[in-house]
Amino acid sequence: MKQILINYMKKYSDLSEAELNKMASDVTIVPYQKGTVLLQQGEIPSQCYFILKGCIRKYTVSESGKETTVNFYTEEQSVTIFNQHAADQVSKYSLGCVEDCVLVVGDLSMQQTMYDKTPGLETMILKMIEGDMGAMHDDYAAFISSTPEERYQSLLERRPELLKRVPQHQLASYLGMTPESLSRIKKRLGSSQI
Repeated sequence: MKQILINYMKKYSDLSEAELNKMASDVTIVPYQKGTVLLQQGEIPSQCYFILKGCIRKYTVSESGKETTVNFYTEEQSVTIFNQHAADQVSKYSLGCVEDCVLVVGDLSMQQTMYDKTPGLETMILKMIEGDMGAMHDDYAAFISSTPEERYQSLLERRPELLKRVPQHQLASYLGMTPESLSRIKKRLGSSQI
């Protein structure tokens, strides 16, 4: 599993193989079962994650109990709630394992210590975050300017594996529609077999 992490870090770093191996040997890798809630909405985030295997859902729950899926994260993606730096900032999101997961778990309170201990880590993390933020910005811009059918077609093109890995009601929420609307779109496009 650590080789997956090393290969990912190579994309964002010019550190040597030995330095990357040293970094990877210092990380904590934890398996989680499907259904595990990693962060509950309203808690103060204390950890960040990198997915070696599995799928995590980021979602909110309204006062009436309605869940809205914000994103799905799969292999070689990092998951961090960015309001963790203010001690009194609670998360507006929950994080849950959609599948059995194997995750690199980072302690946010140790972030500066890790940067000081590992030269090159902060620069590498910054490059990773910049890439993630750019992709999120593009995804959001495309989402708000598209119809539900266009959102589904985009999902088919960019992340088709989610159709097999994620329950339909969560996919529908992620796409901003009801499960019934998603079923109609799938039938209309002839892709209900996916």
